[in-house]
Amino acid sequence: MKKILLFFLIISTTSEVIAQLNSDESIAVQYFQSGDYEKAAILYEKLFNRTKNSSYYDPYFSCLLRLKKFDEAEKLARTLQKNNPENYNYAVDLGRIFQERGEQEKSDALYNNLIKNMPANEFAIKDLAITFYRAEAYDFSIKTFLNGRKLLNDEKSFIYDLLSLYRYRKDKPMLIQEYLLLLSSNPEALPQAQSVMGNILEGKEDFDLLKTAILRRLQKDPQHVAYTELLSWQYIQQKDFDMALRQILSLDRRLKEDGGRVFDLSRLFVANQAYEQAIEALDYLVTKGEKSRYYIPAKIDLLNLKSKQLTSGKLSASDLLSLENDYISLLSEYGRSSGTAFAIRQLANLQAFFLKKPSEAIVQLQKLIELPGITPIMAAQTKLELGDVYILSGELWEAALIYGQVEKSFPNEVFGQEARFKNAKLAYYQGEFLWAKAQLDVLKSSTSQLIANDALNLSLLISDNLQNENDTLALKKFSEAELNIFKNQSETALAILDSIHLLFPSTSLVDDILMAKSKIYLNSNNLDQAIIQLQFIIDNYSSDLWGDDALFMLADIYENKLNQAEKAIELYQRIINDYSGSLYIIEARKRFRQLRGDKLG
Repeated sequence: MKKILLFFLIISTTSEVIAQLNSDESIAVQYFQSGDYEKAAILYEKLFNRTKNSSYYDPYFSCLLRLKKFDEAEKLARTLQKNNPENYNYAVDLGRIFQERGEQEKSDALYNNLIKNMPANEFAIKDLAITFYRAEAYDFSIKTFLNGRKLLNDEKSFIYDLLSLYRYRKDKPMLIQEYLLLLSSNPEALPQAQSVMGNILEGKEDFDLLKTAILRRLQKDPQHVAYTELLSWQYIQQKDFDMALRQILSLDRRLKEDGGRVFDLSRLFVANQAYEQAIEALDYLVTKGEKSRYYIPAKIDLLNLKSKQLTSGKLSASDLLSLENDYISLLSEYGRSSGTAFAIRQLANLQAFFLKKPSEAIVQLQKLIELPGITPIMAAQTKLELGDVYILSGELWEAALIYGQVEKSFPNEVFGQEARFKNAKLAYYQGEFLWAKAQLDVLKSSTSQLIANDALNLSLLISDNLQNENDTLALKKFSEAELNIFKNQSETALAILDSIHLLFPSTSLVDDILMAKSKIYLNSNNLDQAIIQLQFIIDNYSSDLWGDDALFMLADIYENKLNQAEKAIELYQRIINDYSGSLYIIEARKRFRQLRGDKLG
């Protein structure tokens, strides 16, 4: 019976002790978090002395340091170091005490001695380096790993640990060297290296540092593929696309590859609007011949790329005819089918809007619609383009009919809504403003935000200019100018737009005229005039309909055509701050963050 009572007494006493410890620990944590280190130190000292649990040592030691009780802290650390000679925590804590006392040389000597005397053991080396890291002695953590390499006679040990430290310290030269060391034996780490350095390196000086380091490595190992790819990537970051292409072409020839790297690079060039280099890359792939797996994709991309340049004003008349011949050649080689529908549509666009051959374009599109195997969606896209060409050729009734076919085939769907918008725009061109507005008002609730926004803008334009006869007459001239813009007859359009000011000096269409002119100049690559028009809207009509459009277009010019990132950032920031409901807000925020160098998830 006595044994049973004794057992329950022990259990009861133990439970009380544990409960008291938990209570003291909870109170100590509260004191520590509130900054009352005096009271927290008393409780942690009590807890540590009763349990000798190392989990109470760290907060107790931290309290002593914060209270500047250096003698007590040193006595505590030395006692524990003596009892645990292989535990680096207490030795490093002694160094922290010396630092807090202002005895930096003494602290450095202690730390250097720890590094000097550490064993040639990977786990011991990591343990000391991590202990330094926790004590925020980052330089000594790095020094530990570097000395550990010598002890282990392995220059590639601890690479990832050092990469993390160099990245945290933003030590760019050493980060570069460590990544090059990693790539020497692990080229698969190239995407990681590019991602990290893309976030860390800033400006020409940093990238020149990277270039110099890579070139030195390539002198010793000219066949190293990852180094060459990283060098090409470095040139792309600096927008030196010619040099980037030189590196990859050289690599492809040297390794006798199939052109995969060159093809991927051409796509990257297109994304960066480096069209000349993209064309050179694709031409190189085409010269590899029909047996090359990239022969057909390269030819297709070449045609698509040259089509993108149609509105840039960079293609001469001979270039346009050469492009037409390229399309005809492709269709002759591969035939007309759903697989080459893209080429037929692009050829029709070229003939209609740039070579003044609308009748030939109409035939191309009509035959495409009749081809077997064409999907309803492809047929709808082609009919919408055919309607556009009918407008170009003056067959307005035919355009209205074919738009109506698409609207009927795709009711309450995007293609049907687009067809309805085109029919409304056609009525607007013809001066049938009331009917056009009725259609546009329906489209304001379109499932396509772009169609809804365009419908709203055109509806507002019409309603704002039907107040009196003069306004209506001015609107008719403006719609006539827009029809000429649609037909790619920019000189005629500009002449009409300029005449509106003379005929109707009090017109409210001033900002609309400026926007129309800016688009004409932009399409003809007359950037100076485009900027003048857009800046005038921003300065004088920022609260009107085209304020956010003008800001976004101007920002895009500075970003992608003039490479003036700071100016673009400033303009995107204005959209974010001043136009929270803008259609461009999401894209503006994305571009702003990219240009600023934020890491996007």
